Amino acid sequence: MGIKARELTILAGSEETRRTLDNQLNEIIGDFIRIRSYSVDAHKVTKVHNQLIILSSHLIEEEAQAYIGDNCTVLVARRIVNFLNIEKIYSVAKGEKVLYVNDFPETVQEAISSFEILGINHLQLIPYFPGKKEEEKIKIAITPGELDLVPPYVEEVINIGPRLIDITTIITILNRLGLLEEKQDQVSSKYISTITRLSKRLGAANQEANKISDHLKKVVNGVNDGILAINQMGRVTVFNEIMERFLRVPMKKAVDRHVRDIISDRTLYDFIINKQEEEADGYFTINSMSYMVHRFMIDPAGTIVVTFKDASETIEMEKQLKRELVKRGFYGKYNFKDIIGSHPELQRTKEIARKLAKTELTILIQGESGTGKELFASSIHNASTRNNGPFLAVNFSALPEDLVESELFGYEEGAFSGAKKGGRKGLFEQADGGTIFLDEIGDISLKVQARLLRVLQEKELLRIGGNKIIPVDVRIVAATNKDLLALIEEGKFREDLYHRLKVLFLQLPELRKRKEDIEHLIAHFIHQSGRQHIKLEMQVLERLKQYDWYGNIRELKNTIDYMLAVCENNLIREDDIPNEGFFQQSRKTVKERALDMDSSDGNVINTPQLGTLGTHQQELTEELLNLMEILYYLQNKEGSVSRRKISAETKVRQRSLTEQQVRLRLNTLEKMGFIEKKRGRQGTRITEAGFNLLKKAKEKQYV
Repeated sequence: MGIKARELTILAGSEETRRTLDNQLNEIIGDFIRIRSYSVDAHKVTKVHNQLIILSSHLIEEEAQAYIGDNCTVLVARRIVNFLNIEKIYSVAKGEKVLYVNDFPETVQEAISSFEILGINHLQLIPYFPGKKEEEKIKIAITPGELDLVPPYVEEVINIGPRLIDITTIITILNRLGLLEEKQDQVSSKYISTITRLSKRLGAANQEANKISDHLKKVVNGVNDGILAINQMGRVTVFNEIMERFLRVPMKKAVDRHVRDIISDRTLYDFIINKQEEEADGYFTINSMSYMVHRFMIDPAGTIVVTFKDASETIEMEKQLKRELVKRGFYGKYNFKDIIGSHPELQRTKEIARKLAKTELTILIQGESGTGKELFASSIHNASTRNNGPFLAVNFSALPEDLVESELFGYEEGAFSGAKKGGRKGLFEQADGGTIFLDEIGDISLKVQARLLRVLQEKELLRIGGNKIIPVDVRIVAATNKDLLALIEEGKFREDLYHRLKVLFLQLPELRKRKEDIEHLIAHFIHQSGRQHIKLEMQVLERLKQYDWYGNIRELKNTIDYMLAVCENNLIREDDIPNEGFFQQSRKTVKERALDMDSSDGNVINTPQLGTLGTHQQELTEELLNLMEILYYLQNKEGSVSRRKISAETKVRQRSLTEQQVRLRLNTLEKMGFIEKKRGRQGTRITEAGFNLLKKAKEKQYV
């Protein structure tokens, strides 16, 4: 009895191979041939008789014997790479090293030969099978379904599925079954149809790839920088039109060549191929042009991207940014050279400020009104690494309390009645990447202080009416003419905010302490007015030097402006000096106010100008005088006096002060000249001025 003419059996080594070959033959000849299939790994042994048996490989011949019964013809299939999944392979870059993984050396070599026959030659295929010695840890592997054999270090696996039966084996099958003449045209049509569908898929994929490639080329060429990309072998993969112009090398001659063939400058070449640093910046001259070169790696395999920016364009961009900031008013108007004066104390203050500018830390500037706090803040910004960012100044004394929060932190749409549609960025957001100058910081409310503390601590803010946390990168420079420690004692300023602001500190000298600079300042203001031809009588300069300038430099400038307006014949004379009412009166100290008692009312201290002591000056003065009386008492009783003894005595007199509070008040009295603090056993002692004050106070029955 011969084999059945329209039946065959497939015997495969694995279940996945069985499924693949069964599907393939059913699609091509399944209309007129009944096909059974078994996996020698997965199915029980079932004897097959009177059949044409197709073996998936000669490697399973021995195992297949258990399935082969009487009167069978055995045919070992010739197989080729699974071309149905071939497009997956084309996703791998040209020249890439790729493992081809299968179960035996023979099957691996057959597959690699199939790749060559099919014209798939853009990869470096490295054979891999169990037991093969690993020479190099390659990141990509192709396998015909043998996923469990892929080495663990492989990062990307392309499973193309088991190999297919080739057309010669299918023709042989038809011939053995006596169906070749009858069915060869039909089978050829189906096989060609399969190839055609694959070609269409590859064509569509290629078309899409070309479309993406063209789009990327347009993007890369549309960028105003030179772009160069190099693969791990040092070959150029991207070279845009700007790069052509910079290096004077045509794109067609650059792509796919080694980078050393197109970069002649040895220093630049070494900079580009250096893989020790993942990212680096450099400045190079190429063909007499200067370029800012930025180099970075985009994957662990070592692909390098290098961008070239024309240095002159970079400078122009910075100028444009500056112009935009100027247009919006967000720039520092002053530099250290604009701070006029040669007095040693001023020069030392400027030198300290220059050093502070180089840090990113918060700065608190202390100084009387008119000493140039904004001038220093602006100069610090321009001398810092943030000088290309915005500089915003806000004066709290000039802002209504109900507007401070919305101005600083911004608001969301509908946050309050009259809120702008779409909301608004606050000054902190607008100053992102730059510096914000908070002038007159002592004038803000405790509520705003709490929100400001969060920005300082967390570097983030919440708009009014918002629920989104917004990170901000802003350096804060704050300034005040008030005694913040006194405000802390009065409960008007947060101590934690004070310490957050006073990370770095700058004390500005008053003009009365550097009168030698008055002449330089006058000359500067006259020059600034554009009236350099106007001269100044020596007597005028001497008179101006005698004044104490309680309004500092601002008051001096106002005085010069006044005299320029009223002078005649291009000469400023003594008669042109404003009368006494023009000048700011002295800010009297507590000492002066205590001694300046109104004879008509011995119970009240005459304090026409209170300076920074606030509305509680009478109570504060009484407290200081009481403290001095305690100091006088203890000094006579015990000799040396410590803060601990003073604090204990205040408790006895039911005017309790902690040692910290005593320390702050003693500092104030020392500044007034009423006491002096000495180290060791001498402790704190009352000065002659202090004794006179106590004597005068007792005479007036103040204490």
